[in-house]
Amino acid sequence: HNCILRELAQVPQRRTGLNRSEREDGPGEQSTRSYLSGTQPAYYGAPPNCFPFLHANASTTEDRKGDTFGGMVPGIFTLMKLCKFCDVEPSSCNGTGICQANCSITAICPNSDEVCVAIWRKNEGNYTVETMCYPPSKPVYGMHLEDYNSTTCEMKEQKSESGPVYICSCTGEECNENLAFPHTIGPGAIENQVVSVILVSLLPLLVLAVLVVASFYWYRIQQRRKLSEWETKKPLKRKGPKGPLDCSDACAIMMDDDRSDSSSTHANSLNHNTEPLPLELDLQVGKGRFAEVYKAKLRQSSSEQFETVAVKIFPYEEYASWKNEKDIFSDIDLKHENVLHFLTAEDRKAEKQYWLITAYHPRGNLQEYLTCHLISWEDLQRLGGSLAQGVAHLHSDHTPCGRPKVPIVHRDLKSSNILVKSDFTCCLCDFGLGLRLDNSLSVDDLANSGQVGTARYMAPEVLESRINLENIESFKQTDVYSMALVLWEMTSRCNAIGDLHSKWFFVCITEVKDYEPPFGSKVREHPCVESMKDNVLRDRGRPEIPSGWMKHPGVALVCATISECWDHDPEARLTAQCVVERFREMDDELDKLSTRSSSEEKIPEDCSVSVSDDK
Repeated sequence: HNCILRELAQVPQRRTGLNRSEREDGPGEQSTRSYLSGTQPAYYGAPPNCFPFLHANASTTEDRKGDTFGGMVPGIFTLMKLCKFCDVEPSSCNGTGICQANCSITAICPNSDEVCVAIWRKNEGNYTVETMCYPPSKPVYGMHLEDYNSTTCEMKEQKSESGPVYICSCTGEECNENLAFPHTIGPGAIENQVVSVILVSLLPLLVLAVLVVASFYWYRIQQRRKLSEWETKKPLKRKGPKGPLDCSDACAIMMDDDRSDSSSTHANSLNHNTEPLPLELDLQVGKGRFAEVYKAKLRQSSSEQFETVAVKIFPYEEYASWKNEKDIFSDIDLKHENVLHFLTAEDRKAEKQYWLITAYHPRGNLQEYLTCHLISWEDLQRLGGSLAQGVAHLHSDHTPCGRPKVPIVHRDLKSSNILVKSDFTCCLCDFGLGLRLDNSLSVDDLANSGQVGTARYMAPEVLESRINLENIESFKQTDVYSMALVLWEMTSRCNAIGDLHSKWFFVCITEVKDYEPPFGSKVREHPCVESMKDNVLRDRGRPEIPSGWMKHPGVALVCATISECWDHDPEARLTAQCVVERFREMDDELDKLSTRSSSEEKIPEDCSVSVSDDK
């Protein structure tokens, strides 16, 4: 130490710590090179043993074995390490990325085995950095040095009770000046990596969502194109003026009255998204709780000809009912021969009204028709079977051609909401209270749908608000109950009894009572829910089935089906599809009954002939 102090006094400009530039170009390096070459004493004449950073290795040449100076062997010399050497100092380094130790002191490590060390600490939100020379064989603050042969100072986390601690060690010159923290590239790298991970994770889902949406859109476009081709190019065959239409492709069913077929084609071809249809209202044909129905003329743009359609007009206050019915009608999978054919919906802002335009059926609704007409056994078969087919289609989760669809419940099924077509089949209408049984509906959504419908036709579980919300089939069975009451109305106006398939064909006509709605005079004309509870729940009452109806084999089968459909237990009722099968099998059953009774060829004694005119 005295030697070094004496030398520093003689050479004021020298420092104990030398930076890189001084070691490469300063006078000390030049003196060292001169000393090694033997031209002048090392480091400005100071004795060689004053400079421990110069280490001499034995010369490999024979002629320099004895050439020593102060116990050092001139030859190949290695400089000691230069490291940053500062006590614990505050730092702005926040432990991310690569930052500077900001130490102003560079020291010469006294021992050749020492390495450069840097320690970063965080304590109560404050950062500190300590730099030093230290032998790697000894623990520093109880921490062992790792990877000290590296030329860069790679910070590694160490366990500490006082807070986060990072330590690094390296062998490069002043290598502990630049501190490189793990898994980071720069400030904010952690946040960037999190964002990158999220984006990479979401990318497959986004691609899948785009593919699903694109596939669904393409599918809908293709279906609309096919339906358009079927409606415009495929001719519809008829068996006769009153016969059913023959449509071989179940996916292209569009069966309407003779006077509404062409109108539906023209209406669908118009661009009614930008302009209203050229409609001229004629006369009012119906009125309900929410809307009025008019017969109207749909004019063709290229001629004076027109087609007859029906227009259902809602006031602005009944937007919810109009929208619900429009949404249900707009489902392309709803199209069926026993569902009213929908043309379009319009928001008539000038009139402050909402319109629904549909096909027109001049025979009117079923209640009006039964009030004015008796029906034969064949009519009962056709009307009842087509009603069941329409309800079964609503309830089904697939179309006739197998395509998936959303089941729908009508919730207001009654004879006034069923139209009679020209071929004596039924079609369902008025879906203002309809409900799509979508899988996305929760139990709360179903519970909020409320007690809706017409009290006279409400099922027992609807009257007491005890529908099983966990099972969507419960909603379908309420429609089946209402359908049973409509079938009873049809049967009450059927004039056919007797053995229709005997060898001698006899048809006995018995006098049929005037039309009465279900429960007839037992309740008021417009009964409330409480009065229907008394009849249906307390008394377990149902419309009467006279014994005379059971004498006709076919009517007896219909009555048995009705009884099973209005059972008090919803789970015991038949499904709509089962009712369809019953009607299809009635002809076969009647043939079997005819075979067993073929030997009975006399007129029944209790069959009194009393013809009642058609009303």
